[in-house]
Amino acid sequence: MKPDGKILPICMTIAGSDSGGGAGIQADLKTFASLSCYGVSVVTSVTAQNTKGVDDIHIIPEDIVHSQIESIKKDIGFNCVKTGMIPETKMVETIVSSISSEKIKIVVDPVIVATSGDKLVSDEAIDAIKKLLFPIAETVTPNLTEAEVITGKKIFSKDDLSDACKRIIDLGANSVVIKGGHFDKSDVSEDILYDGEDYYFFSSKRINTTSTHGTGCTFSSAITSYLANGLDLVNSVDKAKKYVTSAIDKAYKIGNGNGPLNHFF
Repeated sequence: MKPDGKILPICMTIAGSDSGGGAGIQADLKTFASLSCYGVSVVTSVTAQNTKGVDDIHIIPEDIVHSQIESIKKDIGFNCVKTGMIPETKMVETIVSSISSEKIKIVVDPVIVATSGDKLVSDEAIDAIKKLLFPIAETVTPNLTEAEVITGKKIFSKDDLSDACKRIIDLGANSVVIKGGHFDKSDVSEDILYDGEDYYFFSSKRINTTSTHGTGCTFSSAITSYLANGLDLVNSVDKAKKYVTSAIDKAYKIGNGNGPLNHFF
């Protein structure tokens, strides 16, 4: 319970652990805490990584993933779920069977490639995420590279971007937010939300920095936090965009590669 007597929303992240602390479970929990939510976590993999890249990955057995979810369900519970790195097909199936019956909003961040360029998920798992997770998602939040992998189409223009949104909606998601931070070299970073009927655009000034590790994880967990606090999707995406922009702008220099955001700015 919050100091003002209101119930503290509980958000669950189902994702990989980042030993460097900038992305994955660590970024999600930081974001939940900074946006007035209590965070619980289900670890799908343990990665050995830093700001320069991913050195090693250990995938957690799906029965342990299932046990983590069930332990949380039977005691603490959760209001919203954010999924990140889910590396294997059977794990996707386990997660969906464990959370699909819950009356909650699910934000799917289809983590496929790390900021460093390292591939994190098998092709079979990507297919399972599209087939099983997208249909129960409130929204899906791919970046441009992930949107291209999901749709099988290259994105060169805003028309391509709109088409990619439609293709992802056709896979069953209620809505999609494509993060356009890498779209061009202009001074503006623009994300696009499509709910099957209308398009919404969210723009911010592009920040020239190397502190971008975990940006996608932070964005999706911020959307989850705002949804858990009762905001509608459009306002949740808008506020999440502003939060991430400030977290990038206020970041400290950590490491020698792509450093983390400052979640507690």
